[in-house]
Amino acid sequence: MLKAGDAAPQFTLADKDGKEVSLTDFLGKKVVLYFYPKDNTPGCTRQACAFAGANADMAEKGAVVIGISKDSAASHAGFAAKYNLPFILLSDPDLTAIRAYGVWREKKLYGKVSMGVVRTTFIIDEKGVITHVMDKVKPDTNAQEVLSLL
Repeated sequence: MLKAGDAAPQFTLADKDGKEVSLTDFLGKKVVLYFYPKDNTPGCTRQACAFAGANADMAEKGAVVIGISKDSAASHAGFAAKYNLPFILLSDPDLTAIRAYGVWREKKLYGKVSMGVVRTTFIIDEKGVITHVMDKVKPDTNAQEVLSLL
């Protein structure tokens, strides 16, 4: 698992419009990088809407919000449009960034064990170094917790 002080693993992934976005595009800015399991599910929708509500405040603090899941770019486009999400959503169907950040893990739900994305948020500084790792975050409070750390 990555920790504060580690260099943030680099990636290039497609956004909701199919445009390639790299982490290096944001050097000089803080990045709030959050990984979530799936578009249009109750927890992920609450988390995304909370980030949308806090997006302007985060931007004022010099931070860019990026959400990553293994959903397709088309799924992200629909999700962003449905909930007016003003931040970047990246598609990682091959689990490139998801594995690099160590968030593809064993999960237990109703006694069933499976592999999946564990909801995790990273705050990355202007030089590309992780300053905070928030593991197993709560969808409803994550955005406000991040805001208090920026």
